[in-house]
Amino acid sequence: MEKDNGKKKFFDRIKSNEYYIKWLKEPFTYVTAAVLLSLFQIVSLAATKNPWGVSGAFAVWGAWIYEAVGGSVDKWHYFASEGMQNTLNNGILNHPDSWRNFGIITGALAATLLASGFKFKKIKSFRQVIAAVIGGILMGYGARIAFGCNIGALYGGIASLSLSGWVFAIGMFGGAVVGSKLLVKYFMK
Repeated sequence: MEKDNGKKKFFDRIKSNEYYIKWLKEPFTYVTAAVLLSLFQIVSLAATKNPWGVSGAFAVWGAWIYEAVGGSVDKWHYFASEGMQNTLNNGILNHPDSWRNFGIITGALAATLLASGFKFKKIKSFRQVIAAVIGGILMGYGARIAFGCNIGALYGGIASLSLSGWVFAIGMFGGAVVGSKLLVKYFMK
């Protein structure tokens, strides 16, 4: 019992620690978050020699899963280049984009747990499930035909002074307007 009491006191001290509250409990300001994201992007670019991207790794994961169950993507246009074939042959442990995504997923989970924000929510209706599935499919398809998501195509495009980033921004804004109106009309009842 005394050992449990010692643990409780230890965790009580941590929970009331000003640095724990400032860095792990309270949300960062937008400026702090923007500066940190910029620094992480610079480190990522320096370490991998590629700009930050998220959705490209998902396509590669899909190819690895498809090949693991006996399929072949060798003749698919997206995976036919020598570079993509090298990526597929090198495996997930040698794929920097996969490691970056693992870090994002792990970091998001850790931040949620540290802020005591993790909870399961009840699904309100089957319409929510349908809306989420349709939205996910459309976003994934759009990210592949645009050769990037809001990270790679929008931020990466604008940061490299490419017109494609601004075109993507206009398309993304238009899609968000249309999507939100459809969501309210058909799925929020």
